[in-house]
Amino acid sequence: MTCPFCGHREDKVIDSRESKEGDSIRRRRQCLACERRFTTYERCDEVPYMVIKKDGRREKFDRQKVLNGLLRACEKRPVSMGTLANLVDEVESVLLESPDRELATTLIGERLMERLKALDKIAYVRFASVYRDFQDVEEFLSELKNVMLSRKV
Repeated sequence: MTCPFCGHREDKVIDSRESKEGDSIRRRRQCLACERRFTTYERCDEVPYMVIKKDGRREKFDRQKVLNGLLRACEKRPVSMGTLANLVDEVESVLLESPDRELATTLIGERLMERLKALDKIAYVRFASVYRDFQDVEEFLSELKNVMLSRKV
C-alpha cells in the first residue's frame, strides 16, 4: 500500500477486521517511513452476472425478478414456493456455469416454460402469454391447442 501522507510503499498491518456485512475487510496500517496510521478496505471484485434481453440490451441478473414472474404465473395454483425456488436455482446455476457470465433471456424463458409445462399447464399458459407476448387471441388459442394436444399424447 502507498502511504497517503508520504507516499512510501511499505507499511505494516496493525489490525484487521471484517465489516458488519461481511463483504469487506477493514485494515489499520502504519507507514514504516512516517509512522502515521491509515485505514484501507478490501472488497472482493465482483463481476455481475448479466442477461441479454430480446432487444440486445444487457441487464444485471435479478433472481427476484424471475421469481416474481413465476409467482404471478402460479398464483392460485397448486405449485409450492419451494418448487418455484428450485426453478430459479436451476436457472441461476446455468448462469453461474456460463463461461462468459451472460445468458440470453430467451434461454431462461424457454427453460422456465419447459419446467412449468411439466408442473402445471395453467401456470405454463399464463407464463407463456406474457413471455411470448401474444398479440391476439389466435396466438393464445394456438398455444392452448398445443398444450391440449401434448396432454392427449
